[in-house]
Amino acid sequence: MEAEMVLSHRAPHKVLSEADLEEVARRKPPNKSLLSGCLHKTRCSASAAKSLLFRFLPFLRWLPRYPVKDWLPGDIASGFSVGIMHLPQGLAYALLAGLPPVTGLYSSFYPVFLYFFFGTSRHNSVGPFAVISVMIGSLTDSLLPSENFLEFVNGTNMTMVNEERRDAARVELVATITVLTGIFQVALGLLQFGFVVTYLSDPLVRSYTTAASVHVLVSQLKNVFGVSLAEHSGPLSLFITFIEICRKLPETNVGTLVTAIIAMVAILIVKELNHKFASKLPMPIPIELFTIIISTGISYGVNLNAKFGISVVGNIPSGLKPPVVPNFSYFGQVVGNAFAIAVVGYAICISLGKIFALKHGYKVDSNQELIALGFCNFLGGFFQCFAISCSMSRSLVQESTGGNSQVAGVIASLVILVTILKIGELFRDLPKAILSAIIIVNLKGMFKQFKDLRTLWKSNRVDLVVWIVTFVATLTLNLDIGLGASVAFGLLTVIFRTQLPHYSILGRISDTEVYRDVAEYEMAQEIPGVKIFRSSSTLYFANVELYADALKKKSGIDVDRLIEKKKKALKKLKKRQKKAEKEKAKRKKDGQNGPGVAVIELSDAEGGTPPEPTLRTLGLPQPGFHSVILDFSPVSFVDTVSIKILKNIFRDFGEIEVNVFIACCSVPVLAQLERGNFFSSAITKHCFFPSVHDAVVHIGRELRQAPLSARPQPSPGCAAGGQPGRAPALPPQQDRSTRM
Repeated sequence: MEAEMVLSHRAPHKVLSEADLEEVARRKPPNKSLLSGCLHKTRCSASAAKSLLFRFLPFLRWLPRYPVKDWLPGDIASGFSVGIMHLPQGLAYALLAGLPPVTGLYSSFYPVFLYFFFGTSRHNSVGPFAVISVMIGSLTDSLLPSENFLEFVNGTNMTMVNEERRDAARVELVATITVLTGIFQVALGLLQFGFVVTYLSDPLVRSYTTAASVHVLVSQLKNVFGVSLAEHSGPLSLFITFIEICRKLPETNVGTLVTAIIAMVAILIVKELNHKFASKLPMPIPIELFTIIISTGISYGVNLNAKFGISVVGNIPSGLKPPVVPNFSYFGQVVGNAFAIAVVGYAICISLGKIFALKHGYKVDSNQELIALGFCNFLGGFFQCFAISCSMSRSLVQESTGGNSQVAGVIASLVILVTILKIGELFRDLPKAILSAIIIVNLKGMFKQFKDLRTLWKSNRVDLVVWIVTFVATLTLNLDIGLGASVAFGLLTVIFRTQLPHYSILGRISDTEVYRDVAEYEMAQEIPGVKIFRSSSTLYFANVELYADALKKKSGIDVDRLIEKKKKALKKLKKRQKKAEKEKAKRKKDGQNGPGVAVIELSDAEGGTPPEPTLRTLGLPQPGFHSVILDFSPVSFVDTVSIKILKNIFRDFGEIEVNVFIACCSVPVLAQLERGNFFSSAITKHCFFPSVHDAVVHIGRELRQAPLSARPQPSPGCAAGGQPGRAPALPPQQDRSTRM
């Protein structure tokens, strides 16, 4: 008979509930204290101290084993190549940050040298980076605009900016930002918060750097056209600046524009040649260095500043300066910006580091990289450096020219040191248009990221929306507020996706123990009398009510309405019973004991307590299924709200005489349910099963053991208030030889 048939399987299968499994497999008790384990790990010993020292100073581990003959020649060549790139980029990115050019040289020396001791990436070239520089530049423009340093000239009504005072104030401000950025990075690294960068998805970072490149481009147009602009900051400042540039185009300095165009064309052509003949050239042609040397010579010989009004860099002091304590009064004003710079700088650095590590077969410690960047910024801030990150162009050169370790970084820093001590002052006549040309040409790689739009359109529309929103927010709200808005929107997309997951009813693929969505697989057949429900997301306060609603909707019946009808029917039944009792009492009082009353008394005496009313006896429609299985395989955690709603699910389906089972519940989730007081005498672990198939087989066995006229009794605690009812049959066996 069909009611006696169970699902086929190829070998005897012992079905265990979670309660049985804990007893058989001897589940270990949870750890009583995580703090004691941490304290045990941090006990002081010589080996622990050595391990800690090697962790925070990674060069102690690899430097003694450094293969001098194999690696040193490549590191020297790579170091000189990168050092030559540092010189023009350091000067240019200092200009981008609104600082004196010499601070770019300092930022190319101190952090690069310090990274040798603390860094774990062999190929990352740290130092000034365009995106970080423009973030700093927007901050200096807003907090210390040039208008604050206007002075009257020789007692006249004419005013001009005192650049010396302005630059000194900005250097003090930026040094404070850099120190605070370093503090954030070191603190996050020590707290093992290297994962914080995971909140910056790849589309978000790429879109943000692309939008930042637009900011960089617009900020350099004034040096390309040779016009003076007011400094704007805050939301829409990019568009205000661009409109002002357009208005002042008639005032363009032709000499400055021609100089910038010639430099950009020359740099672009040579960079393309470097790329085309990369395999044949021992090292890339240092066109940026040649450009600043040639342009400085021409500017000095022709006196471009005096004759054509072409703005030049000006005085570059030689030598190193003593450390200066930052101005702590700025901390409250720049704390948010410093945190944004810390996160963005680290995100760029670790992403490049992981690319090179994967390519060359070594590991990069994400937390140590955060600490390394933090120390570079923290200590660099005392020496008038601005915040640094990792440059892709320099890192690629460091790798392609034979760099094998951060010894190349030391060589590069020594090249910059010689420049600071002896050569830097020679670049006082370097036109600012040349530095702007170098900056703009180096943005080419970032502008190529617009190709992401086509890729994301084909692969993932949600990531495409994140990309577009990040780009628009960064352009309109500026870099600091734009980053916060972009991260918030990215997190919202995650929340929305968990709130709107895919709900499905599962069916069994014939002759297998595999269950798939019946709407997507033609061969997936529902088990008669059993609804197997699955959500593609975990359960928490934001989506658990939607989960319960979807379950009731997918079941095919209006559970809440049926419960309401049952309550009304029970209420009417109680009224009739009370009325009958009153009539009985009245007849007894009047001495009218008829045969009907005698029958009732006899029935009560023989049968005891009358049976509980069921949907059938109440005349209500019965569900077309007797069991619900909740597939918990996607559930990674639950909270107090989800535990409460799960209890309600057991209660509501129990009210309509449907048993609820849970399958594939992981041990951590089971432990959370225990701590949340989910289990009781009504709901026990006997309705939890390791797999969906185990739950289905268990239901089949319960059906086989039950009489045909009665609904099978649930395992202890598998339904809250489930009552006897009819017993829908499971499907007959297709292959009797495989039946248990």
